[in-house]
Amino acid sequence: MNELILELSEINPREFFGHHNSNIELIKKYYPQLKFVARGNKIKVFGEDERLEEFEQRFEMLIDHFSKFNSLDENAIESILTSQSKADYDAPITSGAVLVHGIGGRLIKAQTANQRKLVELMNTNDMVFAVGPAGTGKTYTGVALAVQALKNKQVRRIILTRPAVEAGEKLGFLPGDLREKLDPYMQPLYDALRDMIAPEKLESYIEKGTIQIAPLAFMRGRTLDNAFVILDEAQNTTHPQMKMFLTRMGKNAKFMITGDPGQVDLPKRSISGLKEALLVLKDVKGVGMIYLDDKDVLRHRLVKKVISAYKAIENQD
Repeated sequence: MNELILELSEINPREFFGHHNSNIELIKKYYPQLKFVARGNKIKVFGEDERLEEFEQRFEMLIDHFSKFNSLDENAIESILTSQSKADYDAPITSGAVLVHGIGGRLIKAQTANQRKLVELMNTNDMVFAVGPAGTGKTYTGVALAVQALKNKQVRRIILTRPAVEAGEKLGFLPGDLREKLDPYMQPLYDALRDMIAPEKLESYIEKGTIQIAPLAFMRGRTLDNAFVILDEAQNTTHPQMKMFLTRMGKNAKFMITGDPGQVDLPKRSISGLKEALLVLKDVKGVGMIYLDDKDVLRHRLVKKVISAYKAIENQD
């Protein structure tokens, strides 16, 4: 058994090791063949040469991450230790421009490579499809771009919409008037807006119609000029609904369509309008398309594992 000594020379060992060495304990789980002793600013690692060499490379990646972001959490450790190589590790992006100064001084940026591409696509196209699993930041990034456009007076209003299909639930059976029925269903859109706009200002925008949140059926017959429009959960649109929505586009309008083709709640044998549109419009100039994946998931680290597990099952079918 051989020994490897690693020294932390320019970073705080306590912060790197985590509270009660929690980060070291997590790292140990990924390298059960190695023995670790962490004291002061040094880590002694015992094991076979091949495993020590691999761990040393991963440890350097952990150091690089901590030096850049001044933090090391479970998500970062898992991403670094499970990536195929250093080139494969998709670190969060911090150099991107701030999209919105959110509530409490929070700086809202694109945080992954694909989210950055989404921003770039939206800057160069008037219509963009952002497709990927839950938690990849499609809707959140879209809402940030919409708020940015409104604050910069590039558009006069924001319109957020969803098809009224929700995992077998029917709006008619929910209590309350129309707004009370719809508000819980539109909650993810409200949540994003509340991160970016002060409550009083947001309420004023909604009352004046500067920000509109409505089911897709309410778009019929309208021409959406001078607006940033987001169609969320687009996988649950039918062919007529998607065609109707896309043809609402007016002058000086930006359209973003987001959805997850793997979570279609339409009746069996119904064709998803999103899946169809991605095929029909793939060669149309001025239409951008971005496919996000589990590398873009910024929720709890288990979400990535859930997505991967379901993907494995689906690939067997």
